[in-house]
Amino acid sequence: MTSDLLAPLDLAFWNMESDRHPMHLGALGVFAAHSPTAGAHAADLLAARAAAVPGLRMRIRDLWQPLAFGGATRETDPDFDPLNHVRLHAPTDDFHAAAGRLMERPLERGRPPWEAHVLPGEDGVSFAVLFKFHHALADGLRALKLAAGVLDPVDLPERAPRAVEPPRGLLSDVRGLPSRVPGLFRDALSDVGRALDIGASLARSTLGMRPCAALTSAPSGTRRTAGVVLDIDDVHRVRKSAGGTVNDVLIAVVAGALRRWLDERGDGSRGVAPRALIPVSRRRPHTAQPQGNRLSGYLIRLPVGEPDPLGRLETVRTAMIRNKDAGPNRGAGAVALLADHVPALGHRLGGPLVGQAARLWFDILVTSVPLPGLGLRLGGHELTEVYPLAPLAPGQALAVAISTYRGRVHYGLVADAEAVPDLDRFARAVSAEVETLLAVCDG
Repeated sequence: MTSDLLAPLDLAFWNMESDRHPMHLGALGVFAAHSPTAGAHAADLLAARAAAVPGLRMRIRDLWQPLAFGGATRETDPDFDPLNHVRLHAPTDDFHAAAGRLMERPLERGRPPWEAHVLPGEDGVSFAVLFKFHHALADGLRALKLAAGVLDPVDLPERAPRAVEPPRGLLSDVRGLPSRVPGLFRDALSDVGRALDIGASLARSTLGMRPCAALTSAPSGTRRTAGVVLDIDDVHRVRKSAGGTVNDVLIAVVAGALRRWLDERGDGSRGVAPRALIPVSRRRPHTAQPQGNRLSGYLIRLPVGEPDPLGRLETVRTAMIRNKDAGPNRGAGAVALLADHVPALGHRLGGPLVGQAARLWFDILVTSVPLPGLGLRLGGHELTEVYPLAPLAPGQALAVAISTYRGRVHYGLVADAEAVPDLDRFARAVSAEVETLLAVCDG
C-alpha cells in the first residue's frame, strides 16, 4: 500500500472542514450530447476509468503515531469502489441549481475524497458532470490532472524529461551539515521575518475598511452556484485599450460587478473596498513536486466604491503590480505559507479556529484555474462549458473562480444560498460590467 504524509497546508484544509463548510473544490462541465442516453453512458465510462487512475484511489487517514501525532497520510484505499464515487442523477433543466445542492454535501471522509455527479439534461442535447475534490487531496492543478484521467485521451506534445538529482544518503547529509549550518540559520531568520511581515500586513489590511455585509454571513450550510461566459476577445479589447493583464481585467470585472450588484439590491457601494484573496500557485511546472498544495496568495482591496470603470481597472492593475514586485512569499496574502511552521497536532487542534478566522484575512476569494487549450471530450461528447467552483470559507458569502477554455472565459460563482439568494443578479452584473468596459474603451 503506497502512502505519503499530508503536507502542512493539506492538513490545514483537512482539519478546518465542518459539515457547514466543506473544503472541496469543484468543476461543473457541460457536454454536448449525441443522444438522450449520453449521460448514462458517461457515468459508466467515468466509473470504469476511475479504477485506473491511482490518484483517485487515495484516501486520507488520520495518524496518531508518536512521530506523526495529529498528522494524516494519503494512502491507497484497498476497498476502493468507483461506484461509491460516480453517481447518475435524474434529468434536470438547471445544471447550476443541481450543482449548488450537491456542493453543500461534504465528501465522505472514510473514502477517497472525490465524487463525480452526472446530470443529464432534460433537453436531451446536453449533460453535465460535477467533479468534487477535497482540497486536501488536490489543488486546482492536480484536480485538473485527476479529472483529465477519466476524460477521453488527448494527444499532448511530448516534453523532454528533466534531470532529477538522485537522493543523497544519510552519511553525505551528515558530512555536509557543517557547511549548511549558516544557510539553515539564515533561512530560519528569513522565515521569522517573513512571518512578521505577513502578520503586520494582515493587520494593516484591516485598517479603515468598511465591512461589506453582503459578503459576510452566518453559516447556513446551503450553497448556490451560477456561471457566466465571456468572449476572451472582448477581454483582450479592454486590455489593449486600457492596459494591464488579462487577469487584471477579470479581477476588475468582479469589482465592477460587486458595485453594480450592491447598488441594485440597495446595500450601497460607496466607500466599499473588500479584501480579495488572489491565490498564487508555487508549484513549479514540469518538475517533480509533492502532491500537496503549494499555494500562497496576493491580497488586494477591490475598488468597489470607485465609480469610474477605468479607474477600477487601474486600481486593480496598480495593486497587482505592487503584489508581484513584493513576490508571493510576503504580505497579508501569504498567510498560507505559515502552515508549514505549525506542527501536525497544532493543525488538528486549531483547524476549526483557522477556518473561523478566514473572515479576518479576506472578504472574497477570486481565483483563476488554468485549463488546457485542447478540446476535451467524454465518450466522444465535446466539453462546451466548464465552471470552476471554489470552497466557501466560514463567514463568507461569495467565492469567484475563473477559467479560460477555448476562447471563452468562464466565471464559476459559489455563494451561501441564504445570504445570497440573488446570485443570478450578480452573474448578470458580471456580464453587464464587461459591456460597460467595452463601451468605455470603444468610445
